[in-house]
Amino acid sequence: MGDIVNLKRFKKRNDREQSAKQADANRARFGRTKSERAVDEQAKDRASHLLEQHKLQNNLQDNLQENLDDGDAS
Repeated sequence: MGDIVNLKRFKKRNDREQSAKQADANRARFGRTKSERAVDEQAKDRASHLLEQHKLQNNLQDNLQENLDDGDAS
């Protein structure tokens, strides 16, 4: 006689295996490699750094202009 099988557990295990297979397929199809993520991170950091540099430069120019304007009013 065969072993007694809990159908609920069997169905859950089968569903988990199917989900794992689907997840592996999705990772292979849509995932990015480590080098691709690193390149994107570097580009994001570079853009952020350039933006920050321009902000500081613009703030200095604004402050200089305000100081010149204050000097003319005196």
